[in-house]
Amino acid sequence: MSAVLTVPVGLADRSYDVMIGEGALDAAARRLAGLFPRRRAIIVTDSHIAPLHLERVMAVLAGAGITCDPIIMEPGEATKSFAGLEQLVDALLERNIERSEAIIALGGGVIGDLTGFAAAVTKRGVGFIQIPTTLLAQVDSSVGGKTGINTRQGKNFAGAFHQPRLVIADTALIATLPDRERRAGYAEIVKAALIGDPAMFDRLEAAGAGVLHGAPLARAIADAVAFKAQVVAQDELEHGRRALLNLGHTFAHAFEAEAPRDAIRHGEAVAAGIALAFRYSVTRGECPASDADRVEAHLRTIGLPWDAATLAHKDWEARRLVARMRDDKKNQAGEITLILARGIGKAWIDPRIDAAHLVAFLETSLS
Repeated sequence: MSAVLTVPVGLADRSYDVMIGEGALDAAARRLAGLFPRRRAIIVTDSHIAPLHLERVMAVLAGAGITCDPIIMEPGEATKSFAGLEQLVDALLERNIERSEAIIALGGGVIGDLTGFAAAVTKRGVGFIQIPTTLLAQVDSSVGGKTGINTRQGKNFAGAFHQPRLVIADTALIATLPDRERRAGYAEIVKAALIGDPAMFDRLEAAGAGVLHGAPLARAIADAVAFKAQVVAQDELEHGRRALLNLGHTFAHAFEAEAPRDAIRHGEAVAAGIALAFRYSVTRGECPASDADRVEAHLRTIGLPWDAATLAHKDWEARRLVARMRDDKKNQAGEITLILARGIGKAWIDPRIDAAHLVAFLETSLS
């Protein structure tokens, strides 16, 4: 068993810890008792995760003297919807949840986002704990308090900022992840380095594909979470610097909106989006081509897409992608906002992208 690493997220009275590593769940047991005054834990999970991990979590809670009341949702993005939110809030109210209680979100990003949003709106706010079961969720969506659901207009268009009380990122829970899911989650790790930590990128680059397993993975998760925690503490509600965490995401959300459901993974879209953000920065004369080359080479080493053409779905049309990008939540005054790069570890926010130039760039990239 590796050492459990603890990364604090400093937000005054809303501060919390992220516990990372194999055995984090057991290490957190003594802290859980104080979060369940009724000695009852409502656990929200889905029918895919429940057979894999629910019994283990319930056993740890039982050891702390806490009984469990699971709510099993359907797996997949379709659950992250108004209908799914209504179903979950009704289930919480039927259990007479009190504002002093905390809900446990046991699952990937869908369950974490949905449960966090339900916690934010049920009785005007109850607490919740994240126990993420995918690498993507451990390093990204479980930390920072962004919660929400999808709408017809796009991903996460309804939601709230609602911070968890504790995040337990036990790497034993991701031991059974398929390689594709592990690689997809890694995109959010390398993203942190590319935004503002060139030394971290050097370490990841040197580790190569070996970073996806064991102690190197736990260390990489902790580094990425620590970087994100620092940014969130400075800009919790994404009025400024926190928008940097969306490096690659404006491209990614357009890819996800245009592709058939489940054709590509979120992390795969993010990886391609990051590479495109660097390459677009090169075309504008703002980033050394050698840095974009390093980013693409590293993504290839990991087994991630490094441009739109290497995504599993290939039926892209530049103008449709840019139209999707116009709907991004970061945009202001009708202008497209992109997170670009002046080099590795030197991301910045451009709130006034020339849409015609972006279309031309994508047409070239897709040809």
